[in-house]
Order: sequence, then C-alpha cells, then structure tokens
Amino acid sequence: MAEEVITLYDAIGGDKAVRALSARFYALMDSLPEAHHVRAVHPPSLKGSEEKFYEYLTGYLGGPPVYVEKYGHPRLRSRHFIAPIGARERDEWLLCFRKALDETIENQKFRDIIWPPIERLAHHMQNRDDA
Repeated sequence: MAEEVITLYDAIGGDKAVRALSARFYALMDSLPEAHHVRAVHPPSLKGSEEKFYEYLTGYLGGPPVYVEKYGHPRLRSRHFIAPIGARERDEWLLCFRKALDETIENQKFRDIIWPPIERLAHHMQNRDDA
C-alpha cells in the first residue's frame, strides 16, 4: 500500500494560500517605506510581477507547475539580471516575504520549512555588490 504524499502546497492551503501570500508580499513591497529600494527595481504596476510570483510559488511549493508550463525553466537569476539587486534590495525583499509569510501562513512549522530555501534564493539573486 502506497503512502499518501501531501505537498507543502496542499499543507498550507493550496491555491488560496499561495494567492494570499503573493498578494500580501507585493502589497507590503508597495506600501512599506523600508521596502523603497526593492520596490524601485520593479515596474510601476506590480500586477504582472505578483502573478508570475504566484505562478512560480505554486510550482515551487509542490502545486501545479504553472510557471514552467507558461515560461519554461525559471532561470530566476538570469531573468532578474536586468534589475540591480544588491544587499539592500535583497534584504528589503526578504523583509516583505518574511512579513507576508508570517501574516498568511498560520502554521509555524510550515513557515519554518518555507523560509530557509527562500532566504538562500534571495541571496543567490543578488547580482551586485553595494561596496
């Protein structure tokens, strides 16, 4: 008898949870004064960014591979290379994600699973030194 596997996507609440996380993340980026620099590297409207982030997170967390089906392999670092991402932008991005995660994902264990790889990803995305 095969064991049932539950993805992190399903465990946190599926589509509804990922939509809420993505929406809150971009709402914070758009409104927090301390996210000014990371906001500045985004287009005037965050709608497209929010949708792509939702699509990426859906697959990343074990849901349907929506992003990959639409755009192919994420190649996140190369896709973001046009945006100057230094330590300040990275840390502001992480601030928004941490707050959104804490506000939208109720279960602490799930937040503890999601956070470390997201933090590593943000550090990987940095493409310039602030020296």
